Amino acid sequence: MTDPIADFLTRIRNAQTAGHRRVDVPASKLKRAVAKILVDKGYISKFINIDDGKQGVIRMFLKYDSYGKPVIRNLDRVSKPGLRVYKPSVDVPRSQNGLGVVILSTSKGVMTDKEARKLNVGGEILCTIY
Repeated sequence: MTDPIADFLTRIRNAQTAGHRRVDVPASKLKRAVAKILVDKGYISKFINIDDGKQGVIRMFLKYDSYGKPVIRNLDRVSKPGLRVYKPSVDVPRSQNGLGVVILSTSKGVMTDKEARKLNVGGEILCTIY
């Protein structure tokens, strides 16, 4: 697999399209950090780490509204292995005029666009969510 983050996002997208309540993805530190942001921002209800004797698994519990529609409407990968997208702190984009979340990988860790602007750090734009 050449792009584990794209695979992570695609598994979430596919599980929501199929109406699943949970989705399992292979674990990594970066994926755990992104999952923590998803929980903090209210896009998923929770996640747990499952030890399988190898690298581990992240089990995420997806959220749906009262009509059965997924809370995450759009989940896009921005920076790809063939074309990395880096932005300085002043050029960090907003998703849906601040209603969505842009997740960045910075020198101070994985964070949202608002946190990056507050700390005045730029980095690689991983994905946008709304």
